[in-house]
Amino acid sequence: MIRHFSAGGIVYNKVSGQTLFLLRKSNPTTSFYSAINWSLPKGWLDDEAPGRPGPKTLGQKRATTEEVEQVALREVREETGVEAKIISRLGTDQFYFVDQNKQKVFKTVIYFLMEFVRYLPEGFGPETSEIAWKDLVEASNLLRRRKGELELIKKAAALIV
Repeated sequence: MIRHFSAGGIVYNKVSGQTLFLLRKSNPTTSFYSAINWSLPKGWLDDEAPGRPGPKTLGQKRATTEEVEQVALREVREETGVEAKIISRLGTDQFYFVDQNKQKVFKTVIYFLMEFVRYLPEGFGPETSEIAWKDLVEASNLLRRRKGELELIKKAAALIV
């Protein structure tokens, strides 16, 4: 078994008094995993080469808090086409999966609560097929199979005033 460390963001936006959360739908043509599903934006701490996790992702080198924050902001930009600002560290999601090489992976994702700033002109990257702003009920429904992400988005909702 190997370990992976990643960072991501739970981005919210207040629209007409309603809190909406930003979700992304994966693009199966560019993903390691063929399933099309909704998730929160997240990604590896570093790449050794395209498609290969680097030493910080593998836990061989420790990332600083600032590096983890920068990765979370980068992944939100790349996977959603949105600029956001970090409000606070929210928590972690830990789970097991089997990668494309049939290796069991224990993944830890550090999430930050983020506030929407603006859309980026370049839009989202090729790993994403669609983005959507959803209220807590809709977001919870789309994330129902991702228990860790579901719990974190509920935690985020409770913190937003």
